Amino acid sequence: MEKIIRINNREINIQWINQAFMNDSRPVLVFLHEALGSIIQWKSFPSELCHSLNLPGIVIERSGHGKSGPLTGERDITYLHQYADETREVLREVLNPTQKTILVGHSDGGSIALIMTARNPKNIQAIITMAAHTFVEEETLEGIHPAIEAFRAGKLDGLYKIHDDKTQSLFYAWADTWLAPGFKKWDIREEIKSIPVPVLALQGKDDQYGTEEQVNSIILNKENRIGKIIPACGHHPHLEKKELVIRQIEDWLKSIPN
Repeated sequence: MEKIIRINNREINIQWINQAFMNDSRPVLVFLHEALGSIIQWKSFPSELCHSLNLPGIVIERSGHGKSGPLTGERDITYLHQYADETREVLREVLNPTQKTILVGHSDGGSIALIMTARNPKNIQAIITMAAHTFVEEETLEGIHPAIEAFRAGKLDGLYKIHDDKTQSLFYAWADTWLAPGFKKWDIREEIKSIPVPVLALQGKDDQYGTEEQVNSIILNKENRIGKIIPACGHHPHLEKKELVIRQIEDWLKSIPN
């Protein structure tokens, strides 16, 4: 079930999964999408993961994406921190004050999950990241240029069906921000060292937007953090290797304290 809510004069679209389970003590899976993502681009993954774990879930469509309202203001080096604040505001609005959550973030969404928890881990039980970024690599920037060429050639016109008239502003807000010279200073590695909750960091071996150093910078050889590199997989492990990813998440959650 999708629903538009208002947060500080912004319209944010959310989707509930297994909402009937919200009345008990089970944690809620919170799905945070990629840079050009939306609810529909997750496909069946959130629903299948929630049902396999018998947990409720909420999929959040950030400002500027999908059916949510348009982007407001210019993006800068703090934009992922701003989205972390927005996500926290959404959860305050729709969850009760003591509700536990498990954050599931892909790409930008994984970075947002890490930032959220580093800033305030209250009620966050665990984090699962897929292809998250913690610093800017040349591989990331090199992966953006072909995307720009594809967008200009009309090869990504399917995005217009998802983001409608927000598509062009959203695309260039992503591409131009990451390629801006000042954005090379973006780095959350020091910030996320103090995260106290368990973390599972997944990444495709063939991810065109980042190397294994992204995973290494998240796990830091800490006992409550595990990193897994998925062979023959690119930037979308939850779509390219869905069954494997769900199984790895199931096994990992069984191994950590509730």
